[in-house]
Amino acid sequence: MFNNWRRSLLALTSIGFCWSSIAFAAGDAPIDKATIEKNRKANEACYACHSAEGIAKPPKAGLDLSMLKDSRLEPEIFNPSDHGVMDCRQCHAPNHYNDFPHAEEGKAATSPCTECHAAKVLRLEPQFNASVHAKVKGVKEKFTCSTCHNAHVNIVALRLKDPAKIVAQDNHGCLECHNSNQTFEKFAPADEKKPGLKKKRPDIDTIHSWLPNTKAHWNAVRCVECHSPEVAAGKMLSHEVLNKEKAEKKCLTCHSANSSLKTRLYRHLVKDEQQKYGFTNSVILSNSYVIGATRHPLLDSILIGLVILTLAGVLAHGALRIVAALTRKNKDEGEKK
Repeated sequence: MFNNWRRSLLALTSIGFCWSSIAFAAGDAPIDKATIEKNRKANEACYACHSAEGIAKPPKAGLDLSMLKDSRLEPEIFNPSDHGVMDCRQCHAPNHYNDFPHAEEGKAATSPCTECHAAKVLRLEPQFNASVHAKVKGVKEKFTCSTCHNAHVNIVALRLKDPAKIVAQDNHGCLECHNSNQTFEKFAPADEKKPGLKKKRPDIDTIHSWLPNTKAHWNAVRCVECHSPEVAAGKMLSHEVLNKEKAEKKCLTCHSANSSLKTRLYRHLVKDEQQKYGFTNSVILSNSYVIGATRHPLLDSILIGLVILTLAGVLAHGALRIVAALTRKNKDEGEKK
């Protein structure tokens, strides 16, 4: 995946961050509003063809509408994404896109992610190389960043914030292959037991049949919560995807007071929520109910107090009934005498 770019990464790192687009990508300095408006104005020329409106009313006769449908993008989807503040030509080289229809080699000339994300790629490369996707023969070479990350749609978790939206976005990238025979076949390795044939996609429902309420888990947590290692608190190796043998299967990893979700799915919110409410798992409590993890100290104290009062009431009631019974017995015996 990364080997072809490795030699140029250090050079790109040193000179690339001078560009405004790269500064934004690195999170060092956001692009100013004027530049964003300028870029989005320039992108309108692309939407003239690459949108539902452009396909319905093409600006030029003779365009291959079937190809346009495969590259359709709506501004309301692209603009909120991480790259939505950029000019399309910052990734799609203008020398290949000035003619209509575009030159055939234009798509292949799209700028690699390393031009903006060189430092991040250097950090993530060892993780990917240790992942199941890189270790399976014949698969690593087929992977690029865009295999899992849709540059026109994705929003980084820090900006997305809502755990439900983070889960839906991230799991979509996994399920696009692992829940589709057609897509899985594009990356599938050779079947060792059947020479000349590719490995068939394993049924994910069958593989996860050991997990109670499977669908509920997939809607509440990301695949990488279980399929990636955590080397230290707060440090998650999200690109080191583990196979089913090494994946997490201990329920208490999430379903406990020290839930790993606080350093994974909810890690971007924990600090703010701790300052706001004063307890570390308020993030989980306010977004979803995780058995064993959503413990509020105040609620715990109130519940314990109610249990103690209930038991005390039962004991007091029982004691009063015993006293009353003895009193009646003594009274009855006195009357008989």
